[in-house]
Amino acid sequence: MNATTPTLLYQHLADDVASMIASGTLRPGDKLPSLREMRTRRQVSLTTVTEAFRVLEDRGLIEARPQSGFYVRRRPPLPLPAQSSPSPEPSLVSVNALLWRYMRIAHAGTFGCAVPAAELFPGAQLQKLTSEALRRHSHLLSDYGKPAGLDSLRRQIARRALGWGGRLAVDDIIVTNGCIEALSLCLRAVAQAGDVVAIESPTYFGVLQLLESHGVKALEIPTHPVSGVSLEALELATRHGQVKACLLTPNFSNPLGSLMPEANKRALVEMLAERNIPLIEDDIYGEFHFGRERPLPAKAFDTCGNVLYCSSFTKMISPGLRVGWVCGGRYQAKLEVLKYINSFTTPALMQQVVAQFLESGFDRHIRRLRRACADQVAQTIDGIERYFPAGTRLNPPQGGYVLWVALPEGANAVALMETAAQENISLAPGALFSAREGFANCIRLSCGAPWTPQQANALRRLGELVDANLQDT
Repeated sequence: MNATTPTLLYQHLADDVASMIASGTLRPGDKLPSLREMRTRRQVSLTTVTEAFRVLEDRGLIEARPQSGFYVRRRPPLPLPAQSSPSPEPSLVSVNALLWRYMRIAHAGTFGCAVPAAELFPGAQLQKLTSEALRRHSHLLSDYGKPAGLDSLRRQIARRALGWGGRLAVDDIIVTNGCIEALSLCLRAVAQAGDVVAIESPTYFGVLQLLESHGVKALEIPTHPVSGVSLEALELATRHGQVKACLLTPNFSNPLGSLMPEANKRALVEMLAERNIPLIEDDIYGEFHFGRERPLPAKAFDTCGNVLYCSSFTKMISPGLRVGWVCGGRYQAKLEVLKYINSFTTPALMQQVVAQFLESGFDRHIRRLRRACADQVAQTIDGIERYFPAGTRLNPPQGGYVLWVALPEGANAVALMETAAQENISLAPGALFSAREGFANCIRLSCGAPWTPQQANALRRLGELVDANLQDT
């Protein structure tokens, strides 16, 4: 036998398998025959098959999965464009009409609402803590409590803030009815109707709704899907005093999932402090990191009280408790008055339950929740790679549990939302995340539910509906 024959054999075998992949005979995700099965089929040595599979791995065509075998590798979607490109002019916001259409169907199916599934929350433990709180603190049902909140809860929040470098006292914290109330109070404290507030592009539609309800103009700042808002664009936008405040989510923004590097956060805080422009920071997703360490919020770099820091336990512990909080820095006194006027207080029983859970079971729970969300995001990305049409774009986030997906040009996400709702599949169209209803071909998918065959089937069907949507346009 010629000395070059084994080399030719494994190259021929690799080329044959590559041709089957290129023609679609073998599709992404298909399992290849085992090494021994391939040896028998092709009547070659095990060494030849092993070398052929190595060549295919090097080409990026197949991948080995531990204790499972070799599979045709799925080609990941193209990454999102480097940066959004919104209008450089501020505008009044108008999202309410579309938002109410979305809200009517968001709870009816999967992928719509950005909240973890009910089974991921510690329901039984919270019920037990509620009963204990009623036995030990019966006055909680007959007392308004202080507008700033229970000391027991604020003390737990201050202790936990030490983990990200926050040196907070109990009196630095005001308990709110979720994060939305915290953000609303902050907007009222730093901006008036007609003022311009800088936001990310795209940004959470709840923020846009707040801006619309307060009569505030939105200035959408170009935002990178990985590293967050463009500091260069924000520096230019804030040079001449037109911008009265910024409302940003540096950690795992909704919907992009972007994470601002710490150096950028520091530069952001310093720049806005120098220009006397308050920063309202929404850090509701800070605990949903996929890495080992929680990313620092921008508030960690605040030395003069210019950052109004908002967060909530709604996504982490229980949506129904509606317990959030704000640290207002130099605007704290004004926020206390606004809280008194707006809602007076947050239900004391709910605050006590959260305080007890933070002390007794939160750390174990949040670790499990993080792992579940990371797995669900990975499974959803895998499904998009498998079922969505070529030209679909996304960037795997580093935390959170939502995916921002850019469909091929020509897709109509609002029409897709309506069509998918008829099959009990919900999603959020990109137009909801822009003051000018941009991002017409983008959708946000929530990965809050555990991955099941039903989830997979829904995503497969959604991919088919995207194909049909593209053919209709």
